[in-house]
Amino acid sequence: MKIIETAIKDLYIIEPAVFEDARGYFFESWNQAKMEEAGLHYNFIQDNQSQSVYGTIRGLHFQTGEFSQAKLVRAIEGTVLDVAVDLRQGSPTFGRHVAVELSADNKRQLMIPRHFAHGFSVLTPSATFAYKCDNIYCKAAEAGIRFDDPAIGIDWKIDPARAVLSDKDKVLPLLKELSCF
Repeated sequence: MKIIETAIKDLYIIEPAVFEDARGYFFESWNQAKMEEAGLHYNFIQDNQSQSVYGTIRGLHFQTGEFSQAKLVRAIEGTVLDVAVDLRQGSPTFGRHVAVELSADNKRQLMIPRHFAHGFSVLTPSATFAYKCDNIYCKAAEAGIRFDDPAIGIDWKIDPARAVLSDKDKVLPLLKELSCF
């Protein structure tokens, strides 16, 4: 397992060791002991999975307060552009983002700590996306930021005018309008 630092502290790309032969492949998608050896201490308690069509943008979402969640995310089928935005108060990278292509082919994962907004766009005809969370979901603690916030400046690699969005995501506030901090 390879743990790769990104431009934002505590946000890591995880590349598993993949073993392939004529039958297919095998890899560990999570090994707590190996992660802890690398200084990453997470206790995941919930697994989620979604399936989306091309052009879908999900996010940018996060949980507030005691319900904040760390996530380990990956694409099981297809390709997504995965995005994490630093929302840690006092962080020198507050409001900045990292975007990483995750796919069934590259098998990369993104380890997102608590206090980050998260979202992804689907770049293939469809994608199945899985993520582990270290805290339970709480509807009352749900929050988000508009995917097209110009202050964050994310290139989702799809035409924003043709993006497939949930009704909820269409009306999320800009980062500067958030009141949950």
